[in-house]
Amino acid sequence: MHMSRFGSRSIGVSLLALSLAGCTASQPSPVAQPEATAPVVPAPQQAPQAPVPPSPPLPTGQQQRVRVLIEQVEQAYAQGQAAYRKGDLVSAKADFDIKAETQLQDEFDRIVDGVNGLEMEALKQGNGFVPKEEPTPAEVASDVTFEVDPNVVAKARADLATTKSDLPLMVNDYVAAYINFFSSTQRGHNTLLHSFQRAGRYRTMIQRVMAEEGVPQDLIYLAVAESGFNPRAMNPKSRAGGMWQFMPTGSYGLARNAYVDERFDPEKSTRAYARYMKFIYNQLGDWYLSMAGYDWGTGNVQRAVQKTGYADFWELYKRNNLPGETKNYVPQILAAIIIANNPTQYGFDDVTLDPPVLTDTVTINYSVDLRLVADVVDAPVDELTALNPSLLRMATPPDSPFDLHLPAGTATLYEQRIASVPEGKRAAWRYHRVTGDDTLASVAHQFHISEAELAGANELRPTDSLQGVEALAIPQAAVAAASTRMVLYTVRRGDTLVTIADRFGVSLTQLRAWNKITGVKVDPGKRLHVAEPVAASHAGRRESAASAPEKAPHSGSAKGSKGKNAAHKPAAPSTGKKAAATVPGSKPAQKSHSAAAPTKPVGSSAKKKTAANQPARAKSSVQ
Repeated sequence: MHMSRFGSRSIGVSLLALSLAGCTASQPSPVAQPEATAPVVPAPQQAPQAPVPPSPPLPTGQQQRVRVLIEQVEQAYAQGQAAYRKGDLVSAKADFDIKAETQLQDEFDRIVDGVNGLEMEALKQGNGFVPKEEPTPAEVASDVTFEVDPNVVAKARADLATTKSDLPLMVNDYVAAYINFFSSTQRGHNTLLHSFQRAGRYRTMIQRVMAEEGVPQDLIYLAVAESGFNPRAMNPKSRAGGMWQFMPTGSYGLARNAYVDERFDPEKSTRAYARYMKFIYNQLGDWYLSMAGYDWGTGNVQRAVQKTGYADFWELYKRNNLPGETKNYVPQILAAIIIANNPTQYGFDDVTLDPPVLTDTVTINYSVDLRLVADVVDAPVDELTALNPSLLRMATPPDSPFDLHLPAGTATLYEQRIASVPEGKRAAWRYHRVTGDDTLASVAHQFHISEAELAGANELRPTDSLQGVEALAIPQAAVAAASTRMVLYTVRRGDTLVTIADRFGVSLTQLRAWNKITGVKVDPGKRLHVAEPVAASHAGRRESAASAPEKAPHSGSAKGSKGKNAAHKPAAPSTGKKAAATVPGSKPAQKSHSAAAPTKPVGSSAKKKTAANQPARAKSSVQ
């Protein structure tokens, strides 16, 4: 979620003035008169009239406008809270996308802090304001009993005789129990059905990567147990994330920094998964043990084999040398493989695969806001965020290459239009396609900028007509030009997370996420990780020796178990690191030429002549 922040705080003065308007001084008490020596008949007189308090001055047009805007913000925030409590996170996100102006700074800050608090709660369940996903088939099958119908075992073994798989398959009571659960119970059937449906989005891509890496195709079904083929899955306990549930520590060729977490990139994480599975198999020599090693850790499986002398998963199972989760993990996957290869026999003939995710991909070396990308390719922002699940912000990294995924068929359009926005402004500026009713004044008003700014950014005069102008680049102030240079900041007395975020030019959400904290209060002396802006001044800042720059963490470890086994994950083996080090470059990256494109604005005639000639080199893919 993105909200602009503004520097002025005049709203407090305005509200104070409004609250004081119309207040009157209290009336003085009457003075006591000396008592007369003889009764005196008082002359009739009218009771004194209380002075009429002065009428409060009528609010100015500006004050009325501020009141109306505050009411609108409060109403939107209340609606968002109501939608959040109902679990309608999509509506909540839309309501919380509040726009503000300079006069609303204090009110806006209060609302932003409330929204950020709710966003952090949502982050515990997923990747931002994303509705909580249904449990995986493995999770709903965790309480399966092993009272197996002999008929189910016999049927599964008969089907196995005709099942074609590149993995050695077998059916025993443990596997048959899960086959029975997934095929005969409504909860088990529906959860596995939905998992198979989601697999359609990425099946083609996964099969291609598996073939390129030389691992069995049916290893795709580990995603059934890990995430149900959800690339944004996040385990709240272990912090394992992505389709293949990599832990946030280790090194398997998956970048993880303040802008990007490639555990959530479907293709890059799949390649890391395939390479790691191949590495485990080379260590253990058995695919069942390799599956167990992916869940429990290769070192743990090796020690269990050495302890018992049996390099056989089922022997380790029977001798209780495996944790309960790993015991269930392998038979669950085997059951899913057998059902997937015999869908009609087990009641899954009604599976309608989700359409594959089709994208164009351009590799860029500059930071660009996804809202600008959405403007340029005429696509909803939500679609862009869904196509780029590895992005942790609404903008791409400023100083490292990034594979930007676009809706299929829009790479050329993107290259042509993005050239109208100067490269250094792409993290803040917007793009507006001109309609017949547009004027410089109306567009400037829409985006809260001056006509002179808008005209100058597009090489136009303020008096020019927009007739014949196809689009306008919209200059906007950058929120913060943050780098990935991490520093340690020691909290001082009087600091809050809000003041620290403002000092470093980062958002409150980012600061909380980097340090895994909530709220706004922070104890003096605590050291916080902060990505410092490039232009930040060090003058007057007291820093300890520990404040030296630190790189943001990188990740991509072995799969993080969802339960108690997570703590037993081994460190990444050296050979595994070497094998996975080339994951980001697994396919030749084709650089976008927008960096060399002319940066004249869209409104100029020169831009119109050159835009159509800009080369667009992008790769199309099916995920």
